[in-house]
Amino acid sequence: MEHPRQASPSAETSDQLPASDELTDKVAEDLALTPAGSQELMAVAPDQVILEEEKVKDEIEIQIDLLSDPDWVVRREAVITLGEMGDERCVEPLSRALRDGDWQVREVAIEALGQVGSPAVDILLKLLRDWDVRKYAILALGKIRDERVLDPLMVQLRNDEFKDDAINALVELGEPAVPKFIAALKDREESVRQSAVLGLGRIKHSESIDPLIAMLQDKDWFTRLIAAAALESIGDDRGREAIKPLLKDPDMVVKMRVERILAKWKKQPVSQPANA
Repeated sequence: MEHPRQASPSAETSDQLPASDELTDKVAEDLALTPAGSQELMAVAPDQVILEEEKVKDEIEIQIDLLSDPDWVVRREAVITLGEMGDERCVEPLSRALRDGDWQVREVAIEALGQVGSPAVDILLKLLRDWDVRKYAILALGKIRDERVLDPLMVQLRNDEFKDDAINALVELGEPAVPKFIAALKDREESVRQSAVLGLGRIKHSESIDPLIAMLQDKDWFTRLIAAAALESIGDDRGREAIKPLLKDPDMVVKMRVERILAKWKKQPVSQPANA
């Protein structure tokens, strides 16, 4: 009785070769399609990634230490660097830099906190309670587009010592401050209404025109005056027509200012506000 012939090992290997070739080709193709950057990432060991993170951490700590350097130039450069890093860990050291003895360091600290942005809002709001750094905190808040800064800055319009800084900060925020300023035109405090008029005149948004025209009827002569000046700044044709009745204003200063505004406008073409 004949036994069935068994396949030799060499024959078995030969039968599997095509499958192996296909597998090899597939792997080679996949590697070829893999982006070079991905291959590099695959080659980076976990401990190397940790070292990179530690390197960044060390750089932040180095710059923080430099904030104590006796040379104001070194402190200034450290503040600028921390601002460029934009890390949340930079907020507290930068807030301390607002108390620096050199105004040039304080100035760049304001800018740096603005660069960090929203993570700096909470500590800056707390600093509004501190008279010594309130001015710098106000200016820094004006560089951060975060809705949380608007109401605290509007509150500062009631403070005679810091209201100009608050106006500057709100003007820098631009359009988001317009509704707040418009609402403040009806405030019971005259100084708040006037601050709002000044702010709207500097932002020059089209939504401000009608509310400012209404302020031309204010009982206070100075409010009427700055409302006319704000409309002049915006430069819309509606403002030109609205201030003409003030040529008969009971206050001589208002009349003289309106005469100058209208004379100046006659020499210029009608223009529309930038944000119309």
